[in-house]
Amino acid sequence: SIALTESSTQALRVVFMGTPDFALPALSGLVDAGYRIVGVLTRPDRRAGRGRRAAKPPIKAFAEEQGLSIFQPASLKRDAEAREQIASLAPDVIVVAAYGAFLPDDTLAVPRLGCLNIHPSLLPRHRGPSPVPSAILAGDEVTGVSVMLLDSGMDSGPILAQRPTPIGPLEYRSELTPRLFRMGAGLLIETLPGWASGEVKAQPQDDAAATITKLLDREDGRIDWTGSAQHVGRQIRAFDPWPGTHTMWRGKSLKILTATPSKSTPASRAAGEVVELTDGGIGVVTGDGVLELTTVQIESKRPAPVGEFVQGYRDFVGSRLDSL
Repeated sequence: SIALTESSTQALRVVFMGTPDFALPALSGLVDAGYRIVGVLTRPDRRAGRGRRAAKPPIKAFAEEQGLSIFQPASLKRDAEAREQIASLAPDVIVVAAYGAFLPDDTLAVPRLGCLNIHPSLLPRHRGPSPVPSAILAGDEVTGVSVMLLDSGMDSGPILAQRPTPIGPLEYRSELTPRLFRMGAGLLIETLPGWASGEVKAQPQDDAAATITKLLDREDGRIDWTGSAQHVGRQIRAFDPWPGTHTMWRGKSLKILTATPSKSTPASRAAGEVVELTDGGIGVVTGDGVLELTTVQIESKRPAPVGEFVQGYRDFVGSRLDSL
């Protein structure tokens, strides 16, 4: 990578856009590298918890600690004043990491070095809002991060740099997402000097190879036990923490928090039947194989190891879980 001198680093004016905790490595990396952060945009505070108190986005809390200027427009598209504020900051580059909203065309046109986005997939595969769970659910063995130049499309802009990484066979989305954004932060810091100097060239994506992901909703997490144990296992890892995976038992929602495909092959049983495995574990028969349960949560109760759950619900083994 090409190191910027302290003076040239400080001369580059950066606006950062991001919201959740896994966007923090990118902003902290820019701060540590000495870039001049002239503004931080994050989503508005959200009311959460029993008291419905306003909770700051993690990026806002960090920016306040650093004494950075913070902007929280509800919608850039509808807020002309916010777009004018961004333009008035005269950024050389805008860096985006999980901001959570599209940038209008007039904002994309503001910085001379463009708007750089950290996207947690190897584009053009898995464009759109759910790249990490989509990679796990598809059974991809390898994913990665892309530092790309935003355009008016959805993750369709040219790519400055990419870095691949294997997906662990038991890696959950809640583990893979922050790992990818840490990788992306490092790749951004390595790439930005060369982009600023003109040594890094943006490469167009192959649109014909693109795959598009969709926004997840709760029903995506409903388990169909007639599918394979491998697929249900990927579903559990992909949808952690949202929307989670769940089934119905005795008229109540039962969340399957952790589980793995089992090598056990019980006698022919119906999909959804709960069985005791030869090693003493608890599994669910699927359309192809058995899924061994590890941690579950029945509606209105706390999460519990499956052995503890069975102690409290003796009729669980031998019962049948509802499919779609």
